[in-house]
Amino acid sequence: MTGGNSIRGMRIGSSSGGAEVERGEAAPRQRVAYWCDKEHLTEPSFAVDARVPDTWECSHCGLPAGRDRENPPSPKRNEPYKSHLAYVKERRSDEDGMELLDEALRKLRQQRGRPEG
Repeated sequence: MTGGNSIRGMRIGSSSGGAEVERGEAAPRQRVAYWCDKEHLTEPSFAVDARVPDTWECSHCGLPAGRDRENPPSPKRNEPYKSHLAYVKERRSDEDGMELLDEALRKLRQQRGRPEG
């Protein structure tokens, strides 16, 4: 004989038999068609009174998808990773960099008590 507090016949992730009643009725739904640049069709469902977005991510390839089949949104341009140094070089010229380096070296030498040179 098993203990009285065991739950039999239940799987992980399954709900109790009365869960649907506890949550109430689901809102009326609508399916909306989206097409990506590769002509994949994705049809998510939304509540009838919800604001439907203009674009959606394609569930097949991940590209942006739009509601106009003839004019899907263009794929996003993938920017390569930029290092901190690359961003600094965009903001400063080589001359600015040399001035900053000379100034920093001057301060460091003064702190260490060494003559400039």
